[in-house]
Amino acid sequence: MPHYEYLCTACNKKFSVVLSLEEHEKGKVKCPKCGSTKVEQQWAAFFATTSKKS
Repeated sequence: MPHYEYLCTACNKKFSVVLSLEEHEKGKVKCPKCGSTKVEQQWAAFFATTSKKS
């Protein structure tokens, strides 16, 4: 499942959560520090690893 990065606009806490696509589309993410739903998704770097050697 994908990891999503969020920033709580109520307490400025950055946090990450693992959500299914269905859960992410519902948009009911709460801050783990203050419980607020006033969160903004942050764009994080993505990288993929494989077992191939170059």
